[in-house]
Amino acid sequence: MSKKVSVAIVCGGKSAEHEVSLVSARLVAEALNKDKYDVRLVMMDRDGRLDSPGALDDAEVVFPLVHGTHGEDGCLQGWLKIRGLPFVGAGVLGSAVGMDKDVTKRLLKGAGLPIVDFLCCHAHETIDCDHVATRLGLPVFVKPASLGSSIGVTRVDHLDQLSRAIQHAFVYDRKIIIEKGVLGREIECAVLGNEDPIASLPGEVIVHSSFYSYEAKYLDPQGATVVIPAPLSEEMTVKIQDMAKSAYRTLCCSGMARVDFFLQSSGEIFINELNTLPGFTPTSMYPKMWEATGLPYTELLDKLIVLAFDKFHKELELKTTYL
Repeated sequence: MSKKVSVAIVCGGKSAEHEVSLVSARLVAEALNKDKYDVRLVMMDRDGRLDSPGALDDAEVVFPLVHGTHGEDGCLQGWLKIRGLPFVGAGVLGSAVGMDKDVTKRLLKGAGLPIVDFLCCHAHETIDCDHVATRLGLPVFVKPASLGSSIGVTRVDHLDQLSRAIQHAFVYDRKIIIEKGVLGREIECAVLGNEDPIASLPGEVIVHSSFYSYEAKYLDPQGATVVIPAPLSEEMTVKIQDMAKSAYRTLCCSGMARVDFFLQSSGEIFINELNTLPGFTPTSMYPKMWEATGLPYTELLDKLIVLAFDKFHKELELKTTYL
């Protein structure tokens, strides 16, 4: 029998998405093929400390599942690169860029990809709410720039709600974005690969509240309905898949990402955001979209680990000395 590959799943972390990370990690650990992998969970506490740092010493590959701050923003990825460990998902640059919604939008716009109009604000600035409403109209969505799972996000329908929404977002980040509200269907597409990524069949999230909040995603079973594959024409499906891959390449992604879109009744498409470390919970769209495309959960995890090794070995071929 061939030797099992040692996989360390890092989860938890100093993030508002700590609980989501734990659920993702448990399910991935259960789904990994035990005939092929020796799986261990490495917990990171809420102060960012690993409960057993030595558990990574003999790991052959790491599966980071620390959603949000320090796990999805390039910090953990940089530490793993310094330690010379292959890891699943985007590298330092792709993770950092994908985590920051402001930088994401500016790069996508620079590449000619359609984004929703927005303003970026910093904690040290004075924000003129009247100017915001005049510039973007209402409703708007106020979001921390670098957080996921809809944490800290508020939909603002009336001007007198805006100041409080801004204060709420600044609880989680010192940079926020205020985004023009767009009416349309919420479409998502999963991307997989390194240099030559592929895209899944898109899925649709039908939200039964004002927006796709944390509660609707994880706590309320009636909060949203997921339709996979999304009822789209073949032409629209291909257009969304191509746009998802273009966004993936633009943001220097590798391994995996989920790209979220707004599709208006006119057929106009906007890229909302890109998630380089999508959830693997029972309600998570990323594995569900691949399942519908013909790649089951366990095989998807196999593919992600293969991609991690592939990227790692290609980087090892690079010369690191001058003389």
